[in-house]
Amino acid sequence: MAHIYKIFRAPEYAAFVQNGSTLGAPIDLADGYVHISTRDQVVETVAKHFAGEDGLKILAIETDTLGDALKWEVSRGGALFPHLYRELRAEDVIWARDLPLRDGVHQFDGLLS
Repeated sequence: MAHIYKIFRAPEYAAFVQNGSTLGAPIDLADGYVHISTRDQVVETVAKHFAGEDGLKILAIETDTLGDALKWEVSRGGALFPHLYRELRAEDVIWARDLPLRDGVHQFDGLLS
């Protein structure tokens, strides 16, 4: 059992909650899969793609429930990243929490399980 993490901006998260599923953010739609990060990758992902943005949500997802739709593919720095080739569903999410921003830096302390 391993957790992976998806980051959403507030409007993206609100749409996800309202619809119960999503094909992701604009970058996900453009690439054809939902970008997700491991525990070891998520801090860098946020720094690279969401620097200084307030109102973010971090969602934890259980890898075992995603089946064959979850692919591990080479991405940034040659690392294997989890990519979901189907919609992300509400039932896939273990928890969703605010990702605090303090002094321009996102605070992960105590968030990652």
